[in-house]
Amino acid sequence: MKSYMPKKNEIEKKWYVIDAEGKVLGRLASQIAKILTGKNKPVYSPSVDTGDYVIVINADKVVLTGKKLEQKYYRYHTGYPGGLKEIQYKTLMRTKPEKAIFKAVSGMMPKNKLGRHMIKKLKVYTGTEHNHEAQKPEKLEI
Repeated sequence: MKSYMPKKNEIEKKWYVIDAEGKVLGRLASQIAKILTGKNKPVYSPSVDTGDYVIVINADKVVLTGKKLEQKYYRYHTGYPGGLKEIQYKTLMRTKPEKAIFKAVSGMMPKNKLGRHMIKKLKVYTGTEHNHEAQKPEKLEI
């Protein structure tokens, strides 16, 4: 008996729309990462991109539990000496809420070339409108 190995051209890609209104950021991000990597499919293989496309709407209405809005920081380094920058999540959620979801999901993806390819299938929008109607996305309830 032979093991089935999915090939790149045999994999069927779907588009899903997820409404983030009232959802907890970390729990939402883990479900999105599972769909992007393809771990929800029976043909999953860690060496092949078997995941689907995900569109997240209402990113500005996502919820953080506890005191994370005041105590959690998004940190990054500019590359220059003394260039560590940090932004409080309260400010990040007010100015760029789509970046908060993107960073949460990208932290849960594989740290290799395939993971960088898979994260490009994530589309995040602050409002209820998106410009991917031509792909006929299915509404996914999480």
